[in-house]
Amino acid sequence: MSLENNNTSKTILVTGAAGFIGFHLSQSLLALGHKVIGIDNLNDYYDVNLKLARLTELGIDQAEASQDLNASSSTTYGDQMIFVKMDLEDRNALPKLFEVHQIDSVCNLAAQAGVRYSLENPEAYADSNLTGFLNILECCRNFKIKKLVYASSSSVYGNSDAVPFEETANVDHPVSLYAATKKANELMAHAYCHLYGFECIGLRFFTVYGPWGRPDMAMFLFTDAIINNQPVKVFNNGNLSRDFTYIDDIVAGILATLLETSENASPYKLYNIGNSQPVQLLEYIEAIETALDKKALKEMMPMQPGDVKQTYANVSLLKKDFNYQPKTEVKEGIAAFVKWYREFYKK
Repeated sequence: MSLENNNTSKTILVTGAAGFIGFHLSQSLLALGHKVIGIDNLNDYYDVNLKLARLTELGIDQAEASQDLNASSSTTYGDQMIFVKMDLEDRNALPKLFEVHQIDSVCNLAAQAGVRYSLENPEAYADSNLTGFLNILECCRNFKIKKLVYASSSSVYGNSDAVPFEETANVDHPVSLYAATKKANELMAHAYCHLYGFECIGLRFFTVYGPWGRPDMAMFLFTDAIINNQPVKVFNNGNLSRDFTYIDDIVAGILATLLETSENASPYKLYNIGNSQPVQLLEYIEAIETALDKKALKEMMPMQPGDVKQTYANVSLLKKDFNYQPKTEVKEGIAAFVKWYREFYKK
């Protein structure tokens, strides 16, 4: 593994920059001296104020970030960051962004997230995850971008019993539309990589958690419920396990694939990026109880449509190619999240 232009600052487009992972990635890229072009549509799938607070941490003015302007003028400057409010599916505005800024690499994290929400609003997934991703691929082709790293998901493995999940496994049986769109992204990237020759790396994320996390994710939902004396909904009566992966470990893996070149480099690659230590759901709740020093009121619930019973990442390929090594124990990560939650929400 060798560093790409280790001492050279790059201009990197991060889509979904106001999102959980996009915010942390942008923060790390800026700390490394790179310039970030961040875009996000700031939709209301969850609390927009949390997204705006993340942008504030990045040095972006909230009032300006909320304005709807065009790609060449809707820019807000931090020290090394430009933010543009934009929909990926806007096929007129996105190319203008590439025209204005000399972008070296792209990290596409923007997507309509959530497995369960895809049952309620499937059109949002087609717009963002399919049309939006196609527009990104087209811009990478037309503006000669050398490398695209994009977010896939562990959900592509469906309800597979073959654990740990390996990248070579068959993923032709998604159990949610969200998972189907992520599988489609992998196929679309493969086609563009084959046809146009730029490097495409897909990262299958496994249940990311940590400070500034999404309010619809288990870590946030459980902590919020326990603190506010509300019942914690335990699906499938607790018979679930997840490969919970701390945000710092996720960002380390993204940075490696985005900024480095593997000795085993090939134009198209897929990698699992997880903790490789699945935790039972009830154990996870117990760890949150310990961090909060407060017991949860548990409400046992049936399995939810579109959900899966287990996730478990084999990360040996990412370790081999990019020396990926998750370091954060779940108890440590939970404690960090709880500390952030209490400070941010003053509870």
